[in-house]
Amino acid sequence: MASRHTRNALNAPISIYEMHLGSWKRVLEEGNRSLTYRELAATLPQYLQQIGFTHVEFLPIMDHPFFGSWGYQTTGYFASSGCYGTPQDLMFLIDELHRHDIGVILDWVPSHFPTDGHGLSFFDGTHLYEHADPRQGFQPDWGTMVFNYSRNEVRSFLISGAMFWLDMYHADGLRVDAVASMLYLDYSRKEREWIPNQYGGRENLEAIAFLRRLNEAVFEDYPDVQTFAEESTAWPLVSRPTYAGGLGFGMKWDMGWMHDMLEYMSQDPYFRKYHHYKLTFRMLYAFHENFVLPLSHDEVVYGKGSLLGKMPGDHWQKFANLRLLFGYMYAQPGKKLLFMGGEFGQRREWAHDSTVEWELLQDGRHGGVQQWITDLNRLYRNEPALYERDFIPAGFEWVDCTDVGSSVISLLRKGKSTDEAMLIVCNFTPVPRPNYRIGAPYGGFWKEVLNSDATHYGGSRWGNHGGIKAVPIPHHGRTHSITLTLPPLATLYFMHPGRSS
Repeated sequence: MASRHTRNALNAPISIYEMHLGSWKRVLEEGNRSLTYRELAATLPQYLQQIGFTHVEFLPIMDHPFFGSWGYQTTGYFASSGCYGTPQDLMFLIDELHRHDIGVILDWVPSHFPTDGHGLSFFDGTHLYEHADPRQGFQPDWGTMVFNYSRNEVRSFLISGAMFWLDMYHADGLRVDAVASMLYLDYSRKEREWIPNQYGGRENLEAIAFLRRLNEAVFEDYPDVQTFAEESTAWPLVSRPTYAGGLGFGMKWDMGWMHDMLEYMSQDPYFRKYHHYKLTFRMLYAFHENFVLPLSHDEVVYGKGSLLGKMPGDHWQKFANLRLLFGYMYAQPGKKLLFMGGEFGQRREWAHDSTVEWELLQDGRHGGVQQWITDLNRLYRNEPALYERDFIPAGFEWVDCTDVGSSVISLLRKGKSTDEAMLIVCNFTPVPRPNYRIGAPYGGFWKEVLNSDATHYGGSRWGNHGGIKAVPIPHHGRTHSITLTLPPLATLYFMHPGRSS
């Protein structure tokens, strides 16, 4: 708790493991039950520390009547779920995570609530918490009620709830779900199914005021925590201070990057050259917000398949593509988030009533993916060039993003110090590319510190024998260049001369 202001800072390495408590591990011998908070405390902190994640994000643990809602239909805004134990048991779990230097982010849902009669809906026989008019008070996407943010009492209730989790449970951050549904009066509504604001617009002015006040209250009392917005539109200044006209969140999920990358990676590599812009487009807006790059639970449910299942090609290519996706993710500016099971390439899509496929780790290919994530997390945490300037344009530079025909990308990540630089090269085709020249900003020896095609990750062992020397041959607008062997479907990380990971 005393040092979390440094762990949650915008210039800190933040790598988040998103998980659903009820399906991370189950006890099959006892009716397939979920682990309790205290059972999780005995295994989860060590696992996260071993893989190298800095934070864990729990899908909503506030009390909810329907397990299949994953917690997103909350009834008990001041109550932890009794499915896994007592409030004191949850406090014990969070304390154990803190003892292992893992920050805890709680998913929190102030955007809507279920219609259950024992909940907030029609609470005292009147529409106390929600709007009476269904054009304002009913959310068609989820069949839930929408809070009436114009009421002081409702705003106070919700903000008090947020502060409760930070105060009583020592949470290190709150991720606010479905912010877009709060911002727009016409969200998922057809014509005549919504009521414009007082100026005739579609913006929910009361919800905007609520979100700003929420973030002001959180950061005023707890300046060392973080708030995260799941906001899927181009609403401006989501992660900018309220005094500058923003909503006041600390960070925002980059949903556009997530969709672009998964669509790109699902393409047969032969056709990726026609979709090259999906690799590069986010850099047009990457520094407009403080972004988190999420590969979340929403992308591995409802028939979408697992991350591994989205990858094209034979078995070898699927695993190589997945390692490549993760390698490019860690190279991009922004904090990282990965849903459970993705760290070793789970084969089936997530199901809340089963368990993560831990038995797959007996297969070396899955173990290789887990080792790759472990090594990426280690490098990410240890090298300031990969996190220090995540939200500053000076921390990123393309070397070459125009080789559409070869589907090769090369870029630089830079820290505050002039000798902190990381060169990353990605080959998005299964074709090895020997004698591939790229520009380098400095001469000397560039050490190959990570190669996703290494055999211990399940790769084919193409590479550069530990590194290569830059020569004074100008290329890509730089004074030096290096000639590389690019492995198939792989990411390479090279370190600036004179530095070691």
